[in-house]
Amino acid sequence: MKKWIALAVACLTASSAFAAAKTAAKTTDTKNTPSKIEFVVVESEDYTAGQQDPQLAPGLARFLGGEAEVTALTYEQAQQDPKLANMDYSFLPLYLIKKTPDLRAKLEQQIAAGYVQENDDYLIFPHLTRTGVYREKEAKPGLLEVFVMSQCPFGAMAENLIIRAQQEGKIPQDVNVKLRYVVSYNPQSGAFQSLHGSAEWEENVRQLLIAKYYPKKLWKYLEIRNKDYRSSRWDKAMDEAGINSKKIMKKFDTEGVELLKEEAAYSQEYNISASPTFLWEGKEVLDFGGVAQKPGLEFLNPALGRQGGAAAPAGSC
Repeated sequence: MKKWIALAVACLTASSAFAAAKTAAKTTDTKNTPSKIEFVVVESEDYTAGQQDPQLAPGLARFLGGEAEVTALTYEQAQQDPKLANMDYSFLPLYLIKKTPDLRAKLEQQIAAGYVQENDDYLIFPHLTRTGVYREKEAKPGLLEVFVMSQCPFGAMAENLIIRAQQEGKIPQDVNVKLRYVVSYNPQSGAFQSLHGSAEWEENVRQLLIAKYYPKKLWKYLEIRNKDYRSSRWDKAMDEAGINSKKIMKKFDTEGVELLKEEAAYSQEYNISASPTFLWEGKEVLDFGGVAQKPGLEFLNPALGRQGGAAAPAGSC
């Protein structure tokens, strides 16, 4: 989420203390009553991930100096309103604010930067939430794609939970788990960027090649590697897992780099930038809390990550 939205969340966290300090003044001075900011949130009827975050609109409203008045609509209901019918509903929930000159002025920089869109009636916030549902994407039944950064402690914890579930036979037979990698690529410079530096995207490449040429040994490698995932001795982990490290490195600069370019494009397609993020059946983007609520995926409860391995509190990089 963009930095200015993060500020809105910070405002939400601090708002209770601020409001308590001003309660008496507000009861006697009606001029200080915050103005109403009219939100429309278009939600998914079919997916929990596509429903609104009940704290987000109030937090954003306070950031804008007002009080949220929220109307929630389904996609079908939005189509019945001519002012709402022709918007991009490919990702839900979609947050809209009824446009006023004052609100537009407050968001002028965000509009210019492309973070906020507009039409004659609304200010439009695409992808305001990290989780959500892609309405128009093709469904991929039983596929769980786990987006990680290879040197992120939270990503390693997700991998360790999967490894433990494999060992204990807790992954349903109709669920296929596939690792994906969060990385950005600049085609002009030919450079990759990863949150934890070049060592991370280089490890991403190695893991992609292992997945292709030694698919049955990938999770064994990760079990070993995740004990010290920032160590430079990845070759020892490969040897212990029975992987020919020389074969992997011969393909690093050619096939491996091309595989990572594909990962960069794929994560961008789904607007995924945090590790771990879970894409369920090609449509639902979920965080730790959401994915563990899916029937059959309870093994991804982050509380279980404190029981050994690369333990870390629930979160993301």
